[in-house]
Amino acid sequence: MTDPSLAFVAINDLAAITRGRALPLKDLNPVSGVGWVPANLAINAFGDLIKPNPFGALGDLRLIPDMNTEATFPLPGGSAQIFLATQSLPDGTPWECCPRAALATATARLERDHGLQVVAAFEHEFALVDGAGEPEGAGAFTIAGLADGEPFGSAARQALTDAGIDWENWLPEFGLGQFEVTLKPLPAMRAADAAVLTRDIVRSVARMHGRRATFAPLLHPDAVGNGVHVHLSLWQGETPVSYDPQGPQGMSTVASAACAGILAHAPALIMWTAPSHVSALRLLPHRWSAAGAFVGLQNREALVRLPALPFGSDPARSFNLEYRAADATANPYLVLAVLIHSMCDGFDRGLSLDSVLTGSIDDSTFPPLPKTLAEAIQAFLDDEIARAWFAPDLVETAITIRRGEAETISALDAAARCRAYASVY
Repeated sequence: MTDPSLAFVAINDLAAITRGRALPLKDLNPVSGVGWVPANLAINAFGDLIKPNPFGALGDLRLIPDMNTEATFPLPGGSAQIFLATQSLPDGTPWECCPRAALATATARLERDHGLQVVAAFEHEFALVDGAGEPEGAGAFTIAGLADGEPFGSAARQALTDAGIDWENWLPEFGLGQFEVTLKPLPAMRAADAAVLTRDIVRSVARMHGRRATFAPLLHPDAVGNGVHVHLSLWQGETPVSYDPQGPQGMSTVASAACAGILAHAPALIMWTAPSHVSALRLLPHRWSAAGAFVGLQNREALVRLPALPFGSDPARSFNLEYRAADATANPYLVLAVLIHSMCDGFDRGLSLDSVLTGSIDDSTFPPLPKTLAEAIQAFLDDEIARAWFAPDLVETAITIRRGEAETISALDAAARCRAYASVY
């Protein structure tokens, strides 16, 4: 039996793995938190502590829990109370390498320089797999497919509700054994918090039902991929400002500048939003992910998609930008941080979109996305503006983590690389 008075203070690291420390709930101090080690940031997806790293054996941190993130986390035989935390220096100052602090910096920039806030919603895709890592299930979009996920599905949805996570859709997706869970829109930080909790709750509930849920980008190079679609809308206080019925395809000048900023830095963004060594295999034409750096009207191969407005909805509140080149190997805080910084650059430079693709990708040409993570890393390093968004130690560690993963899987073919990441995510 688990102790119902257990607290787990957690962070999501550069490899998008949730780590932290457990302690008696009664002993949790919301001011001083719990101790942590800088070098913990240098653990890659396969559990290796990368060397060299900027931290070594030196330094101390505190995990300061955000008490507003408290959620009930399901465990076999019981539960724990999980708290998402900011990694801080011993004096309480947020650590410059903390992903959650990085998002706070980005949202503060957007508010300070442009008087805007981001509301975001994450769509997560995952697959149920058997002990050999093969997907199991049937019936894309069918009630039979929904039933095939039971009783895990009902338990997972209830666990999300118990954790205070407002989910909007749960459906059997196109891929074998694939499901999608979409969350309701929230302010940027809360949206990222919910994304972290959703993934770990789904995985935990699956294990409790003798199944395994993987959010990995691909189970096989030729398989249907698992993406993370990030819906973004811009607000000024209580007023949504992304929509203008007189603007191109309903975009306001603000939304146009935001999209232009994202396109201007598209290759560099991929290092942060699709950062595994199999992620780029999804980002190709005719894979219904993101085929290139363009904005498309209701086009599921666009980097940024403009979805249709639901019939009968308030268009100003429903209009959003859907960023499609992300997956669950990416830290949600850093995904939103790079998107917000790129939008800010669009505002700073007064950028605007040249065009919106309204037809098929076969009818147009557009800049391709990086074909490998190595290309994405180099694109980021070549992007002087983007390099300034994060602390040098954070950037160095993120790059070294992924290069270390490349060494681990260097002898594997593409299919084995997919299996390796699927065993983690």
